[in-house]
Amino acid sequence: MNTQPTPPLLELRNLVKRYGGLVATDRLNLTVQRGEIHAIIGPNGAGKTTLIHQISGAIRPDEGAVLFEGRDITARPMHERVRLGLARSYQITTIFEACTVLDNIALAVQARRGSSMRFWRAAIGDSLLFDEARAVAQQVGLGPRVDALAGNLAHGEQRQLEVGLALATCPRLLLLDEPMAGMGPDESARLIPLIRDLGGEIGVVLIEHDMDAVFRLADRISVLVAGRVVASGSPDEIRNNSEVKKAYLGDEAIA
Repeated sequence: MNTQPTPPLLELRNLVKRYGGLVATDRLNLTVQRGEIHAIIGPNGAGKTTLIHQISGAIRPDEGAVLFEGRDITARPMHERVRLGLARSYQITTIFEACTVLDNIALAVQARRGSSMRFWRAAIGDSLLFDEARAVAQQVGLGPRVDALAGNLAHGEQRQLEVGLALATCPRLLLLDEPMAGMGPDESARLIPLIRDLGGEIGVVLIEHDMDAVFRLADRISVLVAGRVVASGSPDEIRNNSEVKKAYLGDEAIA
């Protein structure tokens, strides 16, 4: 009996995005497998955030296709991609600062359930919703902080909460856009194990400038320069790639 091979979790085929004469994404091809942490690195202006926007649905490519679990989602809006199992975090933290940690996560759980029009009913009595929200808070290391106002959290805790909001949608692929941005060493040290634990359970696309975090976390790394993937491989392969060193990392940065 003939069986079809399992498609990659995410596949990008010949993506092109232009802004006038600027080609931000240039015939880009990329695959992300189930359960892998796939880091995308590159110098400023390489097109990393534009790429994440195209994967998430925030912008449409001019050419090419975005496939999720073998399904062409190029024309689907962001909210439909979330329902299919694709979620993201942002460079700038996006949380409801006047709400508690628990309420923030409960709202994300509620949105996934499609019951957003019953918010006030849920807010006063849906124990299952809040049980799930507490479990997510515990998963991201905020269990003891569920009653704290999100605006009163430390920066690193706010980033943990944002990851929790994405996880509350039950994604199969999570896009993390510079999750360590603005963090000190201690805060990064708390977030790295959280991201590492996600690998194997769901796919993760990680854009990050902290090279120490990238090489500690990634199963595979793709290097983006001028909108193109110039190299892709294991951390050791990227670390020892002479062209990558010239283009981006520098000998000292990956020693």
